[in-house]
Amino acid sequence: MKLCTNKSCLLAVIVNAMGLHATYAQQATLSWKLHNVGKVRQVVTNVGALNAVNDGMFSYPGLINCEYPAGSFEEHLASGGIWIGATVGRDTLVSVTEGEGSSREFFPSSAPWDSIWVVARGDTVPIPYWRNYVGVSDQDFVCRYTDYGPTSLRVANHVPLYLDVIQTSYAWGSPPLDEIIVFNYYIMPTRINLENLYLTSWINGNEGNMTIGDYALDDESFFRRDRMIAMCVDVPGGADGDAYGPLGDKVFPPTAHRASDSLRLTYQWYNGRQQGLPSRDNERYQQMTSGTIMQDQQSTGDGTKAQVSFGPYRLQVGDTLHLVRVLVLGRGLQGVYRNADYVDILIRKNFRVPSPPPSPPLRVETLNHQVRLRWNPRPGDVNPENYYDPYRADSVTKPFEGYRVYKSTRSATGPWTLLAEFDDSTNTFGQNTGLAYEYTDVGLLNNLDYFYTVTTFSKPDTVTGFPSQESSRNAVARLAVPGPKPPQNVGQVAAVPNPYRGDIAYYAYNPPWEKPAGQRERWMEQDRRIQFINLPELCEIKIYSIAGDLVATIQHDDPTKGYEDWNLTSSVGQAISSGLYLFTAEDQRTSQVQVGKFVIIK
Repeated sequence: MKLCTNKSCLLAVIVNAMGLHATYAQQATLSWKLHNVGKVRQVVTNVGALNAVNDGMFSYPGLINCEYPAGSFEEHLASGGIWIGATVGRDTLVSVTEGEGSSREFFPSSAPWDSIWVVARGDTVPIPYWRNYVGVSDQDFVCRYTDYGPTSLRVANHVPLYLDVIQTSYAWGSPPLDEIIVFNYYIMPTRINLENLYLTSWINGNEGNMTIGDYALDDESFFRRDRMIAMCVDVPGGADGDAYGPLGDKVFPPTAHRASDSLRLTYQWYNGRQQGLPSRDNERYQQMTSGTIMQDQQSTGDGTKAQVSFGPYRLQVGDTLHLVRVLVLGRGLQGVYRNADYVDILIRKNFRVPSPPPSPPLRVETLNHQVRLRWNPRPGDVNPENYYDPYRADSVTKPFEGYRVYKSTRSATGPWTLLAEFDDSTNTFGQNTGLAYEYTDVGLLNNLDYFYTVTTFSKPDTVTGFPSQESSRNAVARLAVPGPKPPQNVGQVAAVPNPYRGDIAYYAYNPPWEKPAGQRERWMEQDRRIQFINLPELCEIKIYSIAGDLVATIQHDDPTKGYEDWNLTSSVGQAISSGLYLFTAEDQRTSQVQVGKFVIIK
């Protein structure tokens, strides 16, 4: 039985727990996943913490938490989680997934399946604790944790409430929902009835570019009760200038199981200068139930942390309390508020809102200084123009409107530049350009990376007010490297750039000549690049010092490209010094040899 399309979701994560002893990790299947289908990259863990960055329990350094827009290195959240507090007899107990000055107290079991399940929209997955779970968004994460398992009971001074929590999170790849992450918490008491239960949504905001030191020190927080949203904003100026967008933490207090007709609401913020944040259960509970609504935070020069608490609720064993919180991003406060309005529609419609047509079948052809894109459906392909949306409120049965073509010089996740739009010319929506199924991008630099994608978009729903929907820009993104076909023989092989200058920021070019590999944010010495071009299909390049010493050997065997990269490192891994270098290029089929030279200036 195949339970999950992502095999890693069935594997226990091997951790080196610095903040939590290794014996803890042996009793819990710790895991994390990254929401990355939209404009927000958000870390999710199966302990209820919204971070796994430089964390002693998970230890995944270099990962950016709550990055928005994707690929920008703009962080917006250091950590986040929920608190659950209640009275049990004469005691006040609080269990915490994440919070300032608090140990994590929720953990999954040690079962290998008790990880994070990944489910796509419409797919059905038989999760052990949620049979026949059906995916809601483009990327659903599902996990479960408790505050009373063996790992939880080893946490110092922790007294459990004996709670099961099932957490689901939703992310979408298309506007206007690609700038939000929805979290559902299903809270279930298992052994004791709980009175005067309060819930807290906790965020530790970090607003700014991670490549800049002290980027998070000038953040502020405030709360808008009419919108039930706590905001973390970056104050303009400071070391990081002005962060791309604020972060909103929007909550939907449960209406069921309310112990009274009134909602007692508390909002508090803290900064890094404050000490003695509550760590004992009675102090935490007092804070959660105080009813204080603090004034907007004024800049303190030391960051911000905020929590929104509400209650009371009464839960009996067998009850389920459903909490919804949403991380809302956007460009500026108005962008966040606009997206929060879409969230209201989303929740009101129980996630049954219009969706975009499926992505088209994109094909890429590389040419000399050109890239040709085609996306006409062929036999067996899904035709997005025939898409039917069952959740539209208007009378439009086939909402498809058109295609958009994008390019990025950075990565397959953007940032994207719109190249062209083609839409239906038989209606009054859009530009009425007429549909097309081919686009050629010209004037490109050969042998450099370009990324392309084609999206579909729909007509807006005029009844619900939901805007036009666009498919994910990342779904069919393709890498394309333009260039001529490999020559038949050597004779025109060259090293570029020549001379290579160490004082030039080649990584800042557009498109970048040198760039960090993978998710690494900073350029490093091993990212230097000289390229040998005009290579025949089967070729061997040898690089020599001016003294005749062999420095490195490069093998080329590729009928589709006529170049190879070299990172200015010798065969033993040493960075080469400045000077004049010679190279030979030998055609392995004809034994023809070409000799050339290049200069390195560092």
